[in-house]
Amino acid sequence: MPEQPPHPNDQRRWLTPAELETWQQFGRMMHRLPAALEAQLQQDADLRYLEYYVLAGLSDQPGHRMRMSDLAVLANSEQSRLSHMISRLERRGLVRREPDPTNGRYTHAILTDAGYAHLVEAAPGHVARVRDLVFDVLDPAELDSLRTAAEKISERIDCREQQACTSKDTAQQLPHRDATR
Repeated sequence: MPEQPPHPNDQRRWLTPAELETWQQFGRMMHRLPAALEAQLQQDADLRYLEYYVLAGLSDQPGHRMRMSDLAVLANSEQSRLSHMISRLERRGLVRREPDPTNGRYTHAILTDAGYAHLVEAAPGHVARVRDLVFDVLDPAELDSLRTAAEKISERIDCREQQACTSKDTAQQLPHRDATR
């Protein structure tokens, strides 16, 4: 990225060289880590990374079930994309869908016994790859720093998303002014 010459009236805060290097390394890691984890999951378990994440999320829930809308939030996925993935997992017998017994307007995704068995079989290889790529290369202080940084960044993202939703909700609640008056 070419260095931007400062303009006397420029209020933007450009990245320092150290910040730019950090950002580039962080971006490289964000791009490469999911691909490396997915490669292992594809080879060992015929699963995509997001499929594994969804199966693991379901396995953590009571009854191994979750509303599709909540699962979409967990997976940070659009409803339609999640629905296509769940359809693929259904065809493989790893999950099934049922209407929510408490509210028929919702649908539950349910991890099947075969899906749970597949996840249990896939987990050791996945954990070994995560340990190899992340935990084994960082000392305890670095792990604490990584966790703290991830928490702070996630909290900032959540805050910004809530502000956007709050300001959008506020804008929608404002009375509409008639331009002809």
